[in-house]
Amino acid sequence: MEYTVQKLSHLAGVSSRTLRYYDEIGILKPARINSSGYRIYGSTEVDRLQQILFYRELGVGLDNIKTILTEPDFDGLKALQVHREKLLEKKEQLNVLIANVEKTIALNEGRIIMSDREKFEGFKQKLVDDNEAKYGQEIREKYGDDTVNKSNQKFKGMTQEQYDAMTKLAKEINELLYAAFRTGDPAGELAQKTADLHRKWLCYTWDSYSKEAHAGLAQMYVDDPRFTAYYDEKQPGAAEFLRDAIFIYTGQKA
Repeated sequence: MEYTVQKLSHLAGVSSRTLRYYDEIGILKPARINSSGYRIYGSTEVDRLQQILFYRELGVGLDNIKTILTEPDFDGLKALQVHREKLLEKKEQLNVLIANVEKTIALNEGRIIMSDREKFEGFKQKLVDDNEAKYGQEIREKYGDDTVNKSNQKFKGMTQEQYDAMTKLAKEINELLYAAFRTGDPAGELAQKTADLHRKWLCYTWDSYSKEAHAGLAQMYVDDPRFTAYYDEKQPGAAEFLRDAIFIYTGQKA
């Protein structure tokens, strides 16, 4: 069966504008253009759109989706199996959040007593899942599944006090980073204090610390545009400055 843009958008629950944009960026081209100039999509394109929407639901960016789908060894069946696993993980996370909300309702009604840890365990799981969706592939390739899994477990085992301290420290790091950036000296006192605070921040979730891993993560901040955008949002060049400061702090060569 074949579909026009309008019919496919109605079938898939996306806008016609989205389908045209996917065509423009080359992630979903129509099977053909008919004599009237309309884009026509066939079963192959429908299957590809389904894959795109699965990846989007899991938080994968369009650039990464395009790279995945255009790989010569892309296996549609294997991708569906992975989607299923990820969606089941997401389902479990939602179940945790639902249980958390239900407990909170019961707490407010005076039916149960709820620990501080229980109050935010579902939110920690969501943060882990979001981080996995955004950066999981890169950090697992770089550090290995065992290291990442241990880090996730340590994060999920945090107390409320530890989580609050970690969040506060992250804010302090950013504020100090921008102050250090204005000095222009990654070896200066402010920059090196930033690098030291960054080490302390990492140790909240890292199972063990090493200078090499710290420097490797700093390099990823520059190599991966998603990390760069986070640090450069308020001050362009901040990610590279932080990388340089951490390289000096860890004694690693650029």
